[in-house]
Amino acid sequence: MSAAQKKAIYKTVIGLCLAMVVIFGLFLNKLFTPRVMSKQELRANGAIVFDTPRLIKDFELLDHNGETFALENLQGKWTLAFFGFTHCPDICPATLLQLSQVYKKLNDDIREETQVILVSLDPARDHGETLAQYVNHFHSDFVGVTGDFIQIKRLANNLNVAFSKVVQGDDYTVDHTGNIFLINPKGHYHGFIRPPFELARLKGIHQSLVTAF
Repeated sequence: MSAAQKKAIYKTVIGLCLAMVVIFGLFLNKLFTPRVMSKQELRANGAIVFDTPRLIKDFELLDHNGETFALENLQGKWTLAFFGFTHCPDICPATLLQLSQVYKKLNDDIREETQVILVSLDPARDHGETLAQYVNHFHSDFVGVTGDFIQIKRLANNLNVAFSKVVQGDDYTVDHTGNIFLINPKGHYHGFIRPPFELARLKGIHQSLVTAF
């Protein structure tokens, strides 16, 4: 075998190896990149995504550390928002538990682009340490938001959250919408997810939206 033939074989082998590396890389990329659902698939899984995300008006509340929480705090990351209260007996803790499980299982890069907030609909009882202990019970990254009732109502109205105080003898509870609200990194109301919630479905919906945005 001549030197020229050996060189040609060597180039062929190198070319095949490079092609295999490219194909394998594309396979891995497809394997680890979250699949983007169509709008029909999202709707079938309980997610309603608006054709045009809606503007959220300015508001000024407080996070569970007493720091100002305003519209700018909804910008720069995807926000999964839930409206509830710490004395809620069932829906709120169940939803926050599911959100904590989803949050832990998100791809690392998507989790870094995501925040989960609980907006309290019971500011008379949910403040300071009470709210901090509650959200931290589910995940140390979660943010509790409270403040002036009028400001809470303003934000709730922006996201079409219905809620009302229900007196029960000497005590009271709060009836409220049970959706998870989606706010995109521009701080716009992007859509919402209806209950019932399921871990794989929530994860698939969120990672699909973040990947496609």
